[in-house]
Amino acid sequence: MCDLEKLVIRGGKPLIGEIEISGAKNAAVAILPATLLAKGEFIIDNLPNISDIDATLDILRHLGAEITRLGKHTVRINTMGVTNKPIPEFLACKLRASYYFLGALLGRFGSARVAMPGGCNFGGVRPIDLHIKGFNALGATVGTDGEYVVAQTTASTLMGNTVFLDKPSVGATINVILAAVGAKGITVIENAAKEPHIVDIANFLNRMGAEVRCAGTERITIIGGLPMKGCEHIIIPDQIETGTYMTLAAATRGQLTLKNITSPHLDKITAKLRECGATVIPEEVDSSEQITVSASGRLKCCDIKAEAHPGFPTDMQPQFTALLSICEGTSMVTDSVWDNRFKYTDQLTKMGAQIKVSGNTACIQGTNELTGASVFANDLRAGAALIIAALAAKGTTTIGNISYIDRGYEDIVEKLSAVGADIQRVEFPDVPPVSNIQKVE
Repeated sequence: MCDLEKLVIRGGKPLIGEIEISGAKNAAVAILPATLLAKGEFIIDNLPNISDIDATLDILRHLGAEITRLGKHTVRINTMGVTNKPIPEFLACKLRASYYFLGALLGRFGSARVAMPGGCNFGGVRPIDLHIKGFNALGATVGTDGEYVVAQTTASTLMGNTVFLDKPSVGATINVILAAVGAKGITVIENAAKEPHIVDIANFLNRMGAEVRCAGTERITIIGGLPMKGCEHIIIPDQIETGTYMTLAAATRGQLTLKNITSPHLDKITAKLRECGATVIPEEVDSSEQITVSASGRLKCCDIKAEAHPGFPTDMQPQFTALLSICEGTSMVTDSVWDNRFKYTDQLTKMGAQIKVSGNTACIQGTNELTGASVFANDLRAGAALIIAALAAKGTTTIGNISYIDRGYEDIVEKLSAVGADIQRVEFPDVPPVSNIQKVE
């Protein structure tokens, strides 16, 4: 990934103030494709203003949906003119969640052709084998044709069935739900993922007229084939953005109040921050929730095991590792959700972090202080971890590959600047045009 911009951060200052949390990226990138399941008009509110949403809306436009921006966080989507066209690589490569168009198009039209998804590269394989298993159980065949993943029904329509997932995959759970609402009969997903955004997606589908029962548990039931229509929906607050800023408050020994949050979604993050010695106070103000995190002095180490919800979220593992690198003592962090998710740690070591990785476990020996360095993000949450480390470090840090960060964090420079961060988005020096480069014979 080649970016023309980088972040320049001068660290060592406690961050103090308030930050408004955006809508949940992981919910939004599935809810937008789900609008394809019905002909109608949708109003989606509290959408995060990030590049992943722009990429998802581009795919909807490609398929014939009419998109109208009603505000920074609100869109109107009209799906009356949608047709089932292949989604090419130049659109699908911009985000991993493009695979949700497989389930949505399969549920609506009985077939789909979507180029392989893009998004973050953790250095390992991010297979869709459980998605395929679910589609197969509903009576679809899935294969590849050049750059495309091709799914199509083997009969006139998809048929409800029992789908057992070998592990509670978020992506597979959502994709099977999207296909199953368009199937005839009852589908039961066993060993389903339970993340909060799955519940939000189920609530959205139910507003459309679907019947998705018991989302958020390990056994989800979908009554397929019901008539569906357009609706209005407000995306839930982003659990991971909230957790990132909670961790940042602790790392900089500051005090941040985060508004527009759902405190039960933050239980595991809250528990670990308190274990490290930070103060975490959730409260309700004017019928909405907020949470305040503060810390003073050096925090203590703790051990983390990233796993499926309701465990500690894997998308918070890099950020917490950055915090633990300056905590007193030795911490062990294990993440078995994704292969090679610790690739980013070599960037933290450039800043003085003492981290040794063995397989899916990192051993972190806390150091008194990190030092600014030139580093690069290799995925979205790794980028967030580097920002946390940079703001806690002494000196200046430059972070490259920041388009990864823009995928999931709305207005991050503006939000952090408003609470006292010394952070700037700057362009790399201009590269001279080819005509100005002297040829050497």
